[in-house]
Amino acid sequence: MNKPNLEVKIGSMTMKNPVTVASGTFGYGPEYAELVDLNRLGAITVKGICPEAHVGNATPRTFETRGGMLNAIGLPGPGAKGFIEKYIPFLKQYDVPVIVNIWGKGLEDYGRVVDLLDDEDTVSAYEINLSCPNVKEGGSAFGTDVDMFSRVIELVRSKTQKPIIPKLAPNVTSIGPFAKAAEDCGADALSIMNSYPAMAINIETLQPELANRSGGLSGPAIKPIAVKLVWDAAQATHLPIIGMGGIFEPEDAIEFMVAGAAAVAVGTANFVDPSTFDRGIDGIEAYLVRKGHTSVNDIVGTVQA
Repeated sequence: MNKPNLEVKIGSMTMKNPVTVASGTFGYGPEYAELVDLNRLGAITVKGICPEAHVGNATPRTFETRGGMLNAIGLPGPGAKGFIEKYIPFLKQYDVPVIVNIWGKGLEDYGRVVDLLDDEDTVSAYEINLSCPNVKEGGSAFGTDVDMFSRVIELVRSKTQKPIIPKLAPNVTSIGPFAKAAEDCGADALSIMNSYPAMAINIETLQPELANRSGGLSGPAIKPIAVKLVWDAAQATHLPIIGMGGIFEPEDAIEFMVAGAAAVAVGTANFVDPSTFDRGIDGIEAYLVRKGHTSVNDIVGTVQA
């Protein structure tokens, strides 16, 4: 039997396979380049970029929990110009689409960061961070109000012809209206989900484990929530979905795809085993062969629910 076709289309962007990495878990690429073959990825999704350089939150800003990890990193980064100068030359070396996660402290910042980045051919698509639970300005506020959510997407859409991928918040009453709003506002795909707002407390010191007090929970503990949100969103929209949340094994990635995701992103697992995405690609291909499928698209949304 011929090898199955692993290609996935996200707007005008073609991924050679359906596996990328979650923003904030893979740096900007150089951090992992000596550990793994970046050319194997379907896309490289880089850490969040806003118009100016940003310091992030005070430490401690990560904490390991049972079945997951809390983080309140706070989106530190070099800003758009710093990203172009420091990381674009490196990323140009690879035959892999680059998805840039963008964020802002206010509505206008989303437009400004796209204005600064859009002439760069290396930038293939924008993941719009509307759901970060550990940034005091903006952050999750944009992702939990449909009107504000829509205004950000409309602004970004007016600034670029490149694919735009809103990253949806998990802590909403229903994700369907947000998925539909994204489609109506011209989004090309959805990214589901961001980390879940959470907290841990040291009972001896009576202090929160994170300097930011609360942060975002990621890892295996949130996977069932993420799978359900992907399935819910797939019922509300025809947009491709990039599913993420607790993917550690190929079976996890396949579960997201069966629920309705066209592609997946490996996040927290990158800190544990950088080869996770590599094993995921091989595992998806092996599953397709075993099931007799000729394309990865054959399994998307096939859950009998």
